[in-house]
Order: sequence, then structure tokens, then C-alpha cells
Amino acid sequence: MRVRPWLVVLVLAATPALAAPVPAWVKESDALAQPLLTTTARFGPEGAQRLGVEGVDDKVIDLGPGYQERYRAALETVAKDLEAKLATTRDPKVREDLQILIESCRRQIATGKLEESLLLPFYNPARTAFSGIFGLLDPRVPKERQAAALVRLRRYAGLEPGSTPIAELAKARIVERLSDKALLFPYRPEVEQALADSPRLVGGIGELFKKAGLTGYEPALAKLREEMEAYDRWVTAEILPRSRTDSRLPPALYAAYLHDFGVDLSPEAVLRAALIAFGEIRNEMNALAPLIAKAQKLPAGSDYRAVLRSLKKKQIANASVLPLYTQRLSALEDIARREHVVTLPQRKASIRLASEAESAMQPAPHMSPPRLIGNTGEYGEFVLPLSVPGAPGQKDLRTDDFTFDAATWTLTVHEARPGHELQFTRMIESGVSIARAVYAFNSANVEGWALYAESEMKPYLPLDGQLASLQHRMLRAARAFLDPMLNLGQISPEDARRVLMEDVVLSEGMAKQEVDRYTFRAPGQATSYFVGYQSMLEARQRAELALGGRLDRQRFNDFILAQGLLPPDLRLKAVLEEFVPAEKARAAASRREPAAKPN
Repeated sequence: MRVRPWLVVLVLAATPALAAPVPAWVKESDALAQPLLTTTARFGPEGAQRLGVEGVDDKVIDLGPGYQERYRAALETVAKDLEAKLATTRDPKVREDLQILIESCRRQIATGKLEESLLLPFYNPARTAFSGIFGLLDPRVPKERQAAALVRLRRYAGLEPGSTPIAELAKARIVERLSDKALLFPYRPEVEQALADSPRLVGGIGELFKKAGLTGYEPALAKLREEMEAYDRWVTAEILPRSRTDSRLPPALYAAYLHDFGVDLSPEAVLRAALIAFGEIRNEMNALAPLIAKAQKLPAGSDYRAVLRSLKKKQIANASVLPLYTQRLSALEDIARREHVVTLPQRKASIRLASEAESAMQPAPHMSPPRLIGNTGEYGEFVLPLSVPGAPGQKDLRTDDFTFDAATWTLTVHEARPGHELQFTRMIESGVSIARAVYAFNSANVEGWALYAESEMKPYLPLDGQLASLQHRMLRAARAFLDPMLNLGQISPEDARRVLMEDVVLSEGMAKQEVDRYTFRAPGQATSYFVGYQSMLEARQRAELALGGRLDRQRFNDFILAQGLLPPDLRLKAVLEEFVPAEKARAAASRREPAAKPN
């Protein structure tokens, strides 16, 4: 069972806490999902706690002997039980949810077997511990639950009765597989970055306790620090010298990762489509750049690269970052309401800067979702890192990609409204089944909506904001060919960084975290933005064609959000079988209404 960092950032849960009564089919579906949710919580309680599952606050991840086999066996039992229930379930939505749950089990089993047969396991226990404590000491978690963080910390340190230090368990799971010569060692930059991040993550745990106002954690934290330092020394001596310098993954495993992220195309098909899109976006940018250069009297040439570099020179001071993003959010909400893009909630969205340890965990801007099981008013947060932590011997790399005026527009759209934050808010306020929020989740779906939201808002942005929006779209196309090319051995990491810095005009820090993402943080995930966006455009276009070009944009977008995080195929099915017929019926009813009598 590989612990993927993107799950911590993006995974969602269900069950409305603040809204209308739960439909009968959702209740039936959620009851059927409970065995799988229980299994998820038993083997990964930290993630389950962040979803909102209760009763696991003081528990930690199972890294005991044979945990992979035990987890797969538990999933197999759940899958067979769900398959039996499928035969007797009649409600079509519940049947869809059962199929989603079964597919999730089967996919996790298949990918887990591949990983175990091909890769030497490698763990970053400092990362796991920081994430587990961070999830409990999140200010959105009730204070009475936060006290369990001390027990969780003691378990990580091996001080709680019956517990084993997480660093000791991680080392044991690696050592027991070292004799298998067929396994691939971890990629060297992954090991180096883990070693660099370890002390800042352990230090970050202390900062979390201080910020939460909790005491008595110091002895456990000191013990954990000692154990992590010993683990890091062992990794430096035994794993780092044998780590691989080739970033490529076995083709079967890379294909499985793509599928897990919602990308059902072959790597070659993805990169071909992305290369074409990249060229088309570049043409759009070169057509727009001279207009900006002339309007702003920029000293550089009118090539899009030169114009972007000129715009990026106008950096926002740290103290002004949050106020400016807050202003942008307000302006974008006004546009969305005025242009009838989508229905927005009345309450404000939340934006904040990331801490150093958070930046190590997730060096890119992101949405930190709230718990959606048992939610009592908590909402998502748009989190903005200002630097990318460096590897050993390297300085931390400050980014300039999101702190210049033009970029603030589209990033706020993507992470806040009408992008990710609105997705999460709509699920809180409307409610969807656990199957559709947790187990139907894939990156292509969630990122597809956010990119689609960018395209919906782009025409209303100032010209320099439109250029930055195109730059972000270009980055997603670049991701969709660089990620496969790196994993197919068709480009080197150095050349990938050059493309990102020269052609996409990213900072060194941003280019580094991008290549890290493609090669070890989450191989395959970066393609999901492009593929998900394409699937959203397809759904929109098919709806327009079916309705003879008379599509109400706001109703369409509201309908998409109401579906939860369905994967693209089920989302398209819902559009064609539910939205289109409902819109046709609405139009027919409107035509039948008698005209108003004149006064």
C-alpha cells in the first residue's frame, strides 16, 4: 500500500452536514460503503480521520509485517461482498455506487501487487508523522479531538504501550525486501529530498503543537527526532548509494498509476495530444503578448516569453500577497454572478500562506479540503507556498510564479472560486454519497473542473490576466507530455526543467517541484489536469450539440458540481441521461406556457 501525498491534499468524503435531508438512495449507498470505509480507516487511520471518520484520532498507519498482504486480503473480502450485493440492488444510482466501490477495491489490489513485485519499498516516516499530526491539529478540527495528537505522536515515537516506532517499522519493511535483486531501488532525488525534508518536518511537528496550545509533547517529539535521525543515517548509508539515477518506472506500473489518476489513455496517446495542444496555446499567447507589451509599454520584445518575464518582475511583497488574493477573489465572484457562470455561496472563501513544513509536504499551491463526513461548518482553504524546499546542500528556491499581479487571477479561479473551493463547498452544502466523493475520486475529475473553471472565467480577465491564464494552461499541456516522456525515457529531467523554465517561463523552484512530481512525488498525476480538462470540454460540447446550441451555462455548471467527484465517464453519462432530458423538458414546458396578456 503506497502512501500517495496527493491523496492527503485532495481526497474527499461525503454526507451532507449542513444542508437538506439526505436522499434515500444516498443513505442506502453510504450503508453499503461502510465496510470499505472501515477497512480504509483500519490501515490508514490518519487519512480516514481527515475525512471525518471518528474513533481513529489516536491511531496510526499499519506498517506491521505483511501489512500489504493483509490490506489486499481485506479489500478482496469487501469487493466480493459488494459484488454479491450488486446482484440484488435495484436503484440505478446505488448500483452505480456499488460498481464504483468494487472498482476502487480492484484497482487498489492490482496496483498494490504491481508495486510489491517491482519496487523496493521506500518510506519517509517523518512525512507520515507530520501529516498525521497536521491533520489532527488543523484549526478546523474541534479542540476536544486535538488532544489525541499527543497519543498519536507517542505512537509514532513508540512510547505508547503496544506501539513500535514508525522509523523502526519503516526500516524493517525495507530490510526484509533487500535480498530481492529484481526490485528497483528508489530514485535518487526522492531519497535526497526525503533526507532534506526530514528535519524540517520533525521541527514542524513541534510548531504545530505550539500553535495549537498543547503541552507535554516535548519528550515524545525528542524521542521521535532521535529515531528519525537514526533512520536518516541508515538511509544515507544503505539506500542512497544504491538508489537509481534513472527516473523511469516499469511500463505496467506507470500505466496503472495513470489509470488510478483517472487517465485511461495510453502514455503515448496523452503525450501526442498534449504536444499538439502546447503548440496551439503558444500561438494564442504569441497573438496576445504584443497587445500587452504595447498597452503596458514593456521594454522587452513582444514574444510571449519576454512579456511574461517582464510581468513577473513586478513581484508582490509578502505582506501584500494575501490582501491582493482576497481582492481578486471578490472581483472574480462579482464576475461569476454578473455573467451567470455558476451559482456561488454567500459565505467567504479562505486563503492563507503555507508554513515551511507545509511547503515541504506540498510545494505547490493547493486546496486543503475540510472533513466532509460529520462536517459542522468547516470549509476548504486555498494554501499558497512561497518557496520550494531544496535538497541537501541546496538553498530553498523561492518561486515568483504566483506572486505577480497577472497570475493572481487564474490561480484564484483554480484553487478558490469557481474552482476547487467551490467543488468542496457544494458537496458540503448539497451532499453526495461516500462512493461518489471518496471512492469515485480521481485527479482527472477534480482537476478537470478547476481548469474548466479557468477557461470559463478567462474572457473576463484583463489582458495580462488572460496571458497568465494561457500560461497555466500551457503548463498543464507541458505536464501531459513531460510526465510520460520522463517515465518512458524520452527526455531527461534536465531537459524537462529547461522546457519548463524557458518555454513555460516557470521559476527554478517551480520547475524543480514539477519534475519532482513527475518522477517521484506522484508519477502520472500531472497528466490528469490536461485529460480531465479535455473530458470536461467534451461533456460541455456534447450537451450543447444535444440541445441544439441552446445551453444554459449556469444550469450546466451547477449540475456538474451537484454530481460530486464522479469520474469522467459517469459524469458524461449523467449529463446525457439526466441534464439534457431535463433541459429539453424545461424548454418544452416554456414553449407551452401561454403568453402574458397585455394590460
